[in-house]
Amino acid sequence: MRDLFQEQLNELNRELTVMGACCEEIIALASQALTQWDAQLAQKVNTVGAQIDESERTVETICMKLLLRQQPVAGDLRQISAAMKMITDMERIGDQAEDIVEIVPYMGARPNEKFPKIREMAKAAQAMVTEAVDAYVKQDLALARKVMAHDDVVDDYFTQVKKGIIAIIAAEPSQGEYALDLLMIAKYFERIGDHCTNIAEWVEFSVTGIHKDCQ
Repeated sequence: MRDLFQEQLNELNRELTVMGACCEEIIALASQALTQWDAQLAQKVNTVGAQIDESERTVETICMKLLLRQQPVAGDLRQISAAMKMITDMERIGDQAEDIVEIVPYMGARPNEKFPKIREMAKAAQAMVTEAVDAYVKQDLALARKVMAHDDVVDDYFTQVKKGIIAIIAAEPSQGEYALDLLMIAKYFERIGDHCTNIAEWVEFSVTGIHKDCQ
């Protein structure tokens, strides 16, 4: 019975890894859209978003099978419960990346190289997703806490971008709408970082049984 449980748990880890890889990809595509947007890229984003949704359903099914058929003990139960919480944040990461790509066409062909920090935010968020899922699979508490700490980096990028956008609006009021679109995109990337932090916090719960919102 335990062998079957472990086999299904391994399947859960594999599917979470696939979902995490899709989250990385969709964040990268959203960042790419800032300088290379086209309809084909937008379609690819939608395809990856659909894959994330499918993975979410698959993980939910695996978790329910584990809960209903395998009667997991406390540590196993925490791991399964954490996975079910994590996929909600991963699905939202996909949604927010899609939202970014929907905004880009309305910004026109204006260059945004003056805001490399937005793309740096995207890279940082990608790394956070990778490490958060890896921390879950390995049950690595130190790595999960590294992800939580890294959210400060994303937040700092957001603060820098926001200051730059305020300066644009002050200097060129006619650029207000464009500047607000940039601010919205930066906010979406900042929220993606928050979702990665949530994932890491559920990893911490799966290892320790403690979650900051449940204390």
